[in-house]
Amino acid sequence: MNKLAGKKKGFSLGSTLQSHTKGIWMWCVLHPEKPDRTLVLLDTEGLGDVEKGDNQNDSWIFALAILLSSTFVYNSMGTINQQAMDQLHYVTELTDRIRARSSPDVDEVEDSADFVSFFPDFIWTLRDFSLNLEADGQSITADEYPENSLKLRKGKGDLELFFPKKKCFIFDWPTDRKKLGQLEELCDDELDSEFVQQAAVFCSYIFSSSKTKTLRRHQGLETLVQTYVNAINSGDLPCMENAVLALAEIENSAALPSETLQELLDLHRASEKEATEVFMKNDFCNQNLKASEDHCSALLKDIFSPLEEDVKQGIYLKPGGYHLLMEKRQELKKKYVQEPRKGIQAEEILQEYLKSRESVTDVILQRDQMLSEKEKLIEVERVKAESARAAATMLEEMQIRNQQMMEEKEKSHQEHVKQLTEKMERERAQLLEEQERTLALKLQMTEWVHSGGKNQRTLDRSIEFKLNREVTQGMKELSIQ
Repeated sequence: MNKLAGKKKGFSLGSTLQSHTKGIWMWCVLHPEKPDRTLVLLDTEGLGDVEKGDNQNDSWIFALAILLSSTFVYNSMGTINQQAMDQLHYVTELTDRIRARSSPDVDEVEDSADFVSFFPDFIWTLRDFSLNLEADGQSITADEYPENSLKLRKGKGDLELFFPKKKCFIFDWPTDRKKLGQLEELCDDELDSEFVQQAAVFCSYIFSSSKTKTLRRHQGLETLVQTYVNAINSGDLPCMENAVLALAEIENSAALPSETLQELLDLHRASEKEATEVFMKNDFCNQNLKASEDHCSALLKDIFSPLEEDVKQGIYLKPGGYHLLMEKRQELKKKYVQEPRKGIQAEEILQEYLKSRESVTDVILQRDQMLSEKEKLIEVERVKAESARAAATMLEEMQIRNQQMMEEKEKSHQEHVKQLTEKMERERAQLLEEQERTLALKLQMTEWVHSGGKNQRTLDRSIEFKLNREVTQGMKELSIQ
């Protein structure tokens, strides 16, 4: 109810075992889509309040709500169970609570048939619904669910008689159980997204499809309520014919200011002529308007029904869904515009239809934005992961290159050591060879000196000393290397 009023607070929400709403509460607000009309919301107490223990009270509440409303919303929780079916017996008692005509001898069947002309449309809402819509292994629509449940129920004929137009809406849990007591404080983004979409579809249907109860003045509603309540309190049955007569009597009793009888007659004659002209002029105009409205409404329903079904199936609740929805809607609008012979109401009916779907479109846009943001976060995480993998790969490649450089360096070192070792071996061999030559020379000189005589002994000792010194120095250098 608060969603219909466009408010977070208004009709208070009970969160305890005790019945919260008592009697009937009324809230009048401007119609969100039709500025010249008033949206009147009636919130009644629940049926079967154990604290009252009085079925008569429930019956009169039910009957009074029927009389005052143009769309009657029957609200039950969960699936269609035995309790919800049993409470529909109030429908079968309507003929005992309401009369269409004031004459007591009017045939009851004829009186009941008159109910269809003024009874409201019937909407069954199922709150906190958690099951799949399936029957005999086949998927069914929300509207088919109560029809299947009522097939074998006694009293279905009365429901069909009084409410030929019926509709059903299903609502998921609005949020976690812990937050149910704070529903009035929660924003839409804190509620379950499925529930928000379902509520938007429900409100859109109410705004666009509910019939208008016509009263000339605001006081007319007050008089209508008082007439019905007085009839109930006095023990009579509330009668629609009497209520209409009471309204007419109040309107007609308003005094017309005039000085003389002749002045009154002249005013009456002029007013009558003006009224006749307006009636004749507007009668044909209204017929054309009505024909154009009916034709355009039927045409819109035929063209846009596949799109409506896709929306219900959640086809557009995905990234980019809003853009796809707008493209499809533009395509269907073009198809509607190209249809011939729509009449003077073609554009107005189209705009009314599009405006009635704005709430659903807003939900899809919000969901699209939420999913797009989520995709952005996923992309950021993906880039981070790829960067981490690239960094790990780069580190591994650097380690491999470092290992290869170390191995090359080790090979170069070993090659250098090998070359130094070979050089040292060659130098050592050369030194040994020189030492051997020196030693041989010494031996030759020694032999020559001995063979040459004593005069050569001094020279021999000098040469021997020199050779020994060279040999000793060569051996030291060899040991150092």
